[in-house]
Amino acid sequence: MDKNAIQAIIPELLEIAEAAGEAILEVYRTVIAVEYKGDNSPVTAADMAAHHIIMDGLTRLTPDTPILSEEAANIPWSTRQQWQRYWLVDPLDGTREFLNRSGEFTVNIALIEGGQPILGVVSVPVTGDYYWGGEATGAWHRGSVGTVRELKVSAPASKLRVLASKSHLNEETRAYIDKLGPVELVQAGSSLKICRIAEGKADLYPRLGPTSEWDTAAAHAVLLGAGGRISTVKGDPLLYNQEETLLNPHFIARFQ
Repeated sequence: MDKNAIQAIIPELLEIAEAAGEAILEVYRTVIAVEYKGDNSPVTAADMAAHHIIMDGLTRLTPDTPILSEEAANIPWSTRQQWQRYWLVDPLDGTREFLNRSGEFTVNIALIEGGQPILGVVSVPVTGDYYWGGEATGAWHRGSVGTVRELKVSAPASKLRVLASKSHLNEETRAYIDKLGPVELVQAGSSLKICRIAEGKADLYPRLGPTSEWDTAAAHAVLLGAGGRISTVKGDPLLYNQEETLLNPHFIARFQ
């Protein structure tokens, strides 16, 4: 998909993310009932409401492009292998942050082509922040007052600013961070960690634990648009839909 085609769908994509965020906030303001999936991960009415809104919106926007959502992920590998371009969606990334009412949960919508995220939208329902972009379009942020600014990664200052997950900081990650020497530790939830690098507020995010492809793809596109990158611990670019599993390998997101 060329730059003009990507640019053309961004306004409606932001509207879809906004509608999903509004549905999430309706549940957020109530007593939240929780169910658990087979892998013991939590799911709420907010996840499902956002899922249906995004599925309907993307189907109208690009009717011939398949959609893989966390809440409808049981698509055979034999089918996914045929996909050159598809949507990859996490309707509510950071369900634990949602349940803890920290506000640091997001709506993630990514367009994948040839295994690479070419466009991503990340919205933060509680704050009204939107991040979007990709390598072809650059990366952008719109705050609650409506001001749009371009995002660029920034080089580290005196100390490397290293992001850590609020809910998934394991011993392997701690050991990796310790080897970096003196650092400034920055905490954030959900895909906001990758967005923090894109907007120049952090430099490095080592993820040496399990994540799913829909957790990273949208913010990954934004980071690419801002001049950053994500690579596996072996140094290879992080790609999508390469194997039957929908789990990412361990990776490092960085400012360059």
